[in-house]
Amino acid sequence: MTFDLSDYLTRIRLNRAETSPEGLKALQSAQMRSITFENIDPLLGTVPDLDPAVVWHKLVEQQRGGYCFELNQLFGTALVAAGFEARRVLARVRNGAPEGGARSHLAWLVETGGRTWLADTGFGGPGTTWPLELDERAPQKTPSGLYRLREDEAAGELVLEKFLNDAWFALFGFDRVPVRDADIEAANVVCAQWAKSPFPSHLMMSRHGEGSRVSLFDVNFTHDDKGNVSRRVLSSREELQVCLETHFAIPCDRQQAFLIWEKLAETGEAARLAS
Repeated sequence: MTFDLSDYLTRIRLNRAETSPEGLKALQSAQMRSITFENIDPLLGTVPDLDPAVVWHKLVEQQRGGYCFELNQLFGTALVAAGFEARRVLARVRNGAPEGGARSHLAWLVETGGRTWLADTGFGGPGTTWPLELDERAPQKTPSGLYRLREDEAAGELVLEKFLNDAWFALFGFDRVPVRDADIEAANVVCAQWAKSPFPSHLMMSRHGEGSRVSLFDVNFTHDDKGNVSRRVLSSREELQVCLETHFAIPCDRQQAFLIWEKLAETGEAARLAS
């Protein structure tokens, strides 16, 4: 099926798409509330198919989630359909490190309201639910926290940081080198299959609410509600199935929950709990 803006807006529970900074904020935050970041396919040994029709079927028709290449491909198509001017960037994830690794994260630069914005619906960590003004260096407040963009001249990158635990925490860095389809295809395979990538060996999920976020790393579930953080450890595949369906809105039958649990047992987490 080709992209249908009306059906997409229904999927993300948004009444309309306005081509303005406020409309961009609404579009990004609505998708992040409605479509979960999840890597079930790479975890179970499948390289996600980035064909637009396949992404549409998975994320919209099947009500699944995906990781950055799927989520931001859908989001980018929606941006263009809504009348925004947008171009891709490939980022290096840092997650607190002084420098990033391979180019493994897709995001967007969007022009609207006479300004350029960093827009991103596919970062599985504590990313921002609102787009950020690209040329602003002062901290920018969003419903998901305080963020800033910092120049890293040594790396030739602009680094996105979040204020966490009284310090600035680097999320990812990017430059403005043009991105081709072949770059995305290669990065997708690397992320899904490379032994040094976390996606083939760890379950990683994230979903945002109004000022809140739920996340799952293997069997470790976290709920952050405006700074009030609670954590628990999932102890069975039945509990995993309920968690995916309840907190992440991911359709998950007993067979899929079993396969995920067996994969986590291979990595040690589920096996540790069962011993």
